[in-house]
Amino acid sequence: MIRLSNFLFVSLFLMIPLFAAGCASQSGVGEPLDGPFAKPFAINAPAKDQSPDDLAISISAVGDMMIGSPFPATDRMPPNDGREMFKLVEAVISKADIAFGNLEGSFLDSGKSSKCRPNSTTCYAFRMPTRYGRYFKEAGFDVLSAANNHAGDFGEAGRSTTRRVLDGLGIKHAGSDSGDHSTAYLKVKGKTVAFIGFATNSISLNVNNLVAAKNAVRAADAKADIVVVSFHGGAEGSDAQNVPNRTEVFYGERRGNLPLFSRTVIDAGADLVIGHGPHVLRGMEFYKGRLIAYSLGNFATYGWFKLIGPTRLTAILEVELDGTGEFVSGRIHSGKQIDWGVPALDQSGESIQKIRYLSNTDFGRNAPLIAADGVITKRPDPNL
Repeated sequence: MIRLSNFLFVSLFLMIPLFAAGCASQSGVGEPLDGPFAKPFAINAPAKDQSPDDLAISISAVGDMMIGSPFPATDRMPPNDGREMFKLVEAVISKADIAFGNLEGSFLDSGKSSKCRPNSTTCYAFRMPTRYGRYFKEAGFDVLSAANNHAGDFGEAGRSTTRRVLDGLGIKHAGSDSGDHSTAYLKVKGKTVAFIGFATNSISLNVNNLVAAKNAVRAADAKADIVVVSFHGGAEGSDAQNVPNRTEVFYGERRGNLPLFSRTVIDAGADLVIGHGPHVLRGMEFYKGRLIAYSLGNFATYGWFKLIGPTRLTAILEVELDGTGEFVSGRIHSGKQIDWGVPALDQSGESIQKIRYLSNTDFGRNAPLIAADGVITKRPDPNL
């Protein structure tokens, strides 16, 4: 039998390291608890009695990706055949339960695009070699959007080959047409997560058709626990960083009233809205407790896009939702495209500052609180 005095001595001895660690953390000594890649403690160490609805599902999201097209010119392909395109960012992308991005173009090994004039070397029609598909898989991408203005550059041949490549790699895809391929479903932690892809063309579900958008979201919501809407819309370029509260028109094409569209799909059951298309970062807002990111900008657009100032900035958005789709936490990882379009993390935090400024400017009290390290939180309810 252990004597009481001995028991007390051993207990106090074992408690000394714990007490010292607590004192060190309170005094600022030792390893910091926060930082650019930290997650909320409650998510890292869930209580044993948490219900499935309380378990957070993490989603990392990025904007436009086109990692090398040999058409119409072959001198703009990435070094080492693109093998290292995502090496500087894959640690952040792959740590989420689901990694998402916009695939700006098709996977296709041959053929010409009808949108390009004969002998043109500057036409924006993109077909990535089919072998490049594995680089997205190796980087950790689980689902990609094929709803954008370049997915159809090579017609149905490009779209069907893209689906076949992604299917072979086990990467889900959304938005390559307005029917069976508009929505992708993933199973994570016992929950079904739907991704719906919208664009501004007649192939995909269209951001200008709000009735069809509501119907698509309601159909997905009936099958899934969490619904994520992705859209490719808005004007393009450095002059398009702000989100207007009206329909945007670019080169004569209606590119959507994106605040109206985003709020409409949330009213219909969407839990997260992710935008891309302007080739620049845009602001974010909360609507009915759901986060809307209006544009995540360029992410990996090698060789063909002019990357200067705002078009070079990029970001990785990390969001955690509970099993019912409620926002738990978020973080912006700041980045830039270096060289001709290689994504890299940027410790200066310029993208975080840009998104915070644009969010506050465009959305006021609906804008999220964005800390210097990119942590996203909701503003306190003034009515409480």
